[in-house]
Amino acid sequence: MRARKSRVKIADLARRIAGLANPVLGVNWTPPTRDRDAVRGFLTFLEDRRVLFNPFHLEVEYQVKQSILEIRAQCTKTIGTLPDGSPAIASLRGIRAACRRFLDEPLTHSRRFHQRDFYGPEGPEFFTALGEFRATVGAHVAHLAVLYKIDLESELASLAPAQDTGK
Repeated sequence: MRARKSRVKIADLARRIAGLANPVLGVNWTPPTRDRDAVRGFLTFLEDRRVLFNPFHLEVEYQVKQSILEIRAQCTKTIGTLPDGSPAIASLRGIRAACRRFLDEPLTHSRRFHQRDFYGPEGPEFFTALGEFRATVGAHVAHLAVLYKIDLESELASLAPAQDTGK
């Protein structure tokens, strides 16, 4: 029996993101239901993407790449459901660009220096690129969650920037 996943409330998440406690669109902005539903569907999709929060030692390069391809496709699909001018589009495009960057850059570095078989081993440049990918996605996910007032599962919320404690 699996433990029930905890959720991170928007107020807690908003405190972790500088400048988003009062989003640019205003504190009283209410996202259109259709837009909020599309963003919620996208974030729910990401909650099941292990590539975003699995411990690094459990990651296998070809599985990671497949998952990132699926995230990229889901970004494009979600963008297509939103009206022009939706504030969610910028974050979705940012995530999609991070997907492309991950898929393009590590191949040019790792394949040139290492002959690898289908199952790895994964090199340091792979894990560096994965960390950068997660950080970029985390910032965009946090922005979407706060803007659209959507609580996140704790694993996905773990990608959000850390709260500045002022110490």
